[in-house]
Amino acid sequence: RVLPACLLLALLLLGPALSEQHERGLIFNLDIGELCLQSAQCKSGCCHRANGLSLARCASKAAELQECSPKSIYGVYYKCPCERGLTCDADKTIVGSITNSNFGVCKDPQDPNRR
Repeated sequence: RVLPACLLLALLLLGPALSEQHERGLIFNLDIGELCLQSAQCKSGCCHRANGLSLARCASKAAELQECSPKSIYGVYYKCPCERGLTCDADKTIVGSITNSNFGVCKDPQDPNRR
């Protein structure tokens, strides 16, 4: 009974060290299309689900003029946040965050035509 406990302890200690040797882990650094529970797991930073009943998968961040969500309090998005350098022009109220309905459009803040 002592041997399995030692073996379990060794595996728990070696697991993180072994996963750091690889570019992609089992839980973090997930590629686009892989199942996720939180955006922090995805390389892209967006764990996306199409609707409340679908499984969430890692997805690309939204490009300019694509629909977006400014922030998700749940860690999963119906619309991914914008790529770096773009802002999500959307309702940023707490009600929109709770109901996950605060969608907008990604815009370049440096664009002079931005309203």
